[in-house]
Amino acid sequence: MKPLTTSFAWLFVSFSSVFAVSNATNSNLRFGPQSVNLWRLDAQEKALLAAHPTVSPLVLQDTGNADFSASLQKGAEFSEQYFAQPIDHHNRTAGTFGQRYWVNTRHYIPGSGGPVIVLDGGETSGEDRIPFLDTGIVDILAKATGGVGVVLEHRYYGKSIPVSDFSTDNLRWLNNDQAAADSANFMANVEFYGIDEDLTAPNVPWIYYGGSYAGARSAHMRILYPELVFGAIASSAVTHATLSNWEYYDIIRQAADPNCTAHIENAVKTLDVLLEVPYLNPYVKGLFGLQDLKHDDDFMSVIEIPLGYWQAKNWDPSIGSQKFDEFCEALNKPIFGATDIAALPVGHEDRLLRLPSGHWIDFSVLNYAQYIREDLVKRCLNAGMTVGECFNTYNDTAFLETSIDQNWRLWTFQVCTEWGYFFTAPPDPEHPKIVSKLMTMDYATKICQQAFPPGKYFTVPPLPNITAVNVLGDFAISADRLAFIDGDVDPWKPCTPHSKYADDRKDTILRPFKLIPGGVHHYDENGLRNVTDEPPEIQRIHYEIVNFVLEWLEDFEA
Repeated sequence: MKPLTTSFAWLFVSFSSVFAVSNATNSNLRFGPQSVNLWRLDAQEKALLAAHPTVSPLVLQDTGNADFSASLQKGAEFSEQYFAQPIDHHNRTAGTFGQRYWVNTRHYIPGSGGPVIVLDGGETSGEDRIPFLDTGIVDILAKATGGVGVVLEHRYYGKSIPVSDFSTDNLRWLNNDQAAADSANFMANVEFYGIDEDLTAPNVPWIYYGGSYAGARSAHMRILYPELVFGAIASSAVTHATLSNWEYYDIIRQAADPNCTAHIENAVKTLDVLLEVPYLNPYVKGLFGLQDLKHDDDFMSVIEIPLGYWQAKNWDPSIGSQKFDEFCEALNKPIFGATDIAALPVGHEDRLLRLPSGHWIDFSVLNYAQYIREDLVKRCLNAGMTVGECFNTYNDTAFLETSIDQNWRLWTFQVCTEWGYFFTAPPDPEHPKIVSKLMTMDYATKICQQAFPPGKYFTVPPLPNITAVNVLGDFAISADRLAFIDGDVDPWKPCTPHSKYADDRKDTILRPFKLIPGGVHHYDENGLRNVTDEPPEIQRIHYEIVNFVLEWLEDFEA
């Protein structure tokens, strides 16, 4: 590894910014070719931070994520508890593990008989969901109903770990069936500390909530265990599993500022062409500070990393990220102060710059290069890593570590075995695109064989068994007291029941079907202590959720 090239203070500020972006969504759902490398870079930066305790953690308050940090501190009110679960619900001899959960009883009215509002932790540590227990959707519903709020951590994530390492064999119990059985067992048998009443299902109504992957799980729980799940709210629920998830980027292409989209489309098209010219290939990579990347698809997958910032948008700026907007602004930054030129359409002759090779490119490509150098390459070098160590995806041995601190392996395993969602270019080469044509299915899926060699008891299939997900209802999944809430510009919308491929539905109290204008990923999940401070569209969706849940509860019969 290379030595640090700039001050540790710069690294701290840089990492703090990334911390804010990653925690804005609290979700691992977006999984691209560089996801593991970015996880590794984050881990290296965290290690450097831990080695320099003299730097005040209060700097984190300036990262645009102050409310999230405060919520975690507030989480001391909610002590972690554990529920004994079988490792294998179909073979109880495999042993048990402790599934972690947290409880909010501040609004509970003794003797009222519930309800219990349970939030599925999904594909991240349950600690990341504590803000929703404190001021988000769980607290909102518990307050409105006089009920108990719960965050239930997903098996294998956080501290709910049933195995000694994350080898292929030891991950074989990480699947939809086992996770659903965990939730059912918990609802039917949990005893809440400090509450003498029986609040198990089906004796009292349980309302199951989840966002994103957990949103799909919420819908699945209503279908699989209707006798236990009285009602479910599925936010940004990806109930449609797919191999190629190319529409993710297409939503961004259509929803982002058209000027920004034009810059990205032009840059991708330009780079795809220039990379095919042998003598230009290293020069082009060098512009971006990525000359040490041998493989062109690795290079182009780094270029697409800023597109993922779109998902980190949130209506609450204290936990959301503005990085996508900052990226767009950087692309059209006037050169030499020539604002009049920047206002011209992309590709206009007055915007073109001549490369030493004689090729002409729009100046926004150079701005793109500068952004990648400063936002990603600089991070890499200041973490003491080489560009190859940061962004090469062809080193098979780099993906074989199986210790439990390698938690990137968890969602990767689920992607490779059941869920898919591989990010590729559009199948139609003529379709407008903001990602390279080099983003192929072969490139996206090679991590599955690299990271998970065949074990003694389990072998990862050549392609994920997405039927295991889609058989539960796919786009058409529905039931009484099952609500779907999506964001209008959520890049995951094509995989939800609000997809253009799904039949339209009526929005009713019994089967709510709601779309948040301008909403991105599970926009309804977080909230403010003073709800009147929320934007009107968020106040409205929170009011509507409370309204239909109260209506549901009127129909409960013990």
